[in-house]
Amino acid sequence: MSLDVSPDLLAAAERGEVADEQFAECVRTSLPYAWRMVSQLSTRLLVEGGPFADNTTPPADEQERGQLLRALASDAIRGCLERYFGVKLAFQNCHRVAAFPAAEGQPGMESGAYRRFVSTREQLLNQSPELRDC
Repeated sequence: MSLDVSPDLLAAAERGEVADEQFAECVRTSLPYAWRMVSQLSTRLLVEGGPFADNTTPPADEQERGQLLRALASDAIRGCLERYFGVKLAFQNCHRVAAFPAAEGQPGMESGAYRRFVSTREQLLNQSPELRDC
């Protein structure tokens, strides 16, 4: 299961749409490692500037890796993180996540740095034997 959904939140979803704030809180508590990772990258991007901020340190264990994979593999979860932190996320392997600035406050900016990061060339250059089974 990707998220720990409270009975109240599930009931709200059954009645209709759930507010982003409610979903974000569910993601934050269910996937704390992934949440911290995106929060730290977003903060670094804001403070340091530059075309993007990325993580190159593998998760400490399979639980952390699983949280990151679940967060970034789900369009709904990834979209929630992007909206909450005001960034565009990109994912290259089992741990290399990058946060890019949002264009005019809207996630989805496709800067040259973003297009390079998600290119097939960069995907191939970012491979290593240690990551084969990550």
